[in-house]
Amino acid sequence: MAIRCLVMLVLTTSILVLGNLPNISGQSECAPDIGAVITECEQYVVKQGPKIPPSKACCVASKGVDLLCFCKYLTREIEKIISFDKILYAANFCHVKIPPAGTKCGSKSFLSS
Repeated sequence: MAIRCLVMLVLTTSILVLGNLPNISGQSECAPDIGAVITECEQYVVKQGPKIPPSKACCVASKGVDLLCFCKYLTREIEKIISFDKILYAANFCHVKIPPAGTKCGSKSFLSS
C-alpha cells in the first residue's frame, strides 16, 4: 500500500510539473489521457511485483502515448519506482511505438527490438 501511494505521489508530481512548464501540457504532449494511463497501467510498470501482461484497459489508455516524450521527464526518483523493462514490455504488448535503438530514456537507452 505504501509503495502504491509513493508511486501515485511521484506520478502525480510529474504530471503537475509537466502541466506547469511553459507551453507544455503533459496530457496533450505525451498522452491523450495521462490520467487513464496512470490509473490503468500503473500496476504493470512499477518495479515491485512480477512482470505481467497489461490489461485491455491499459492498452486502450496507452493508445497515442509518446514514450520519447515521457523519457524527457524520467528522473532518477521515478526510475527508483518504475521498471524500464516493464514499461518496454507493456509498450510492446500494447503496440505502442518504441523509440529507436540508442535513444536515451532517463538513465537508460532503448535497445533494438
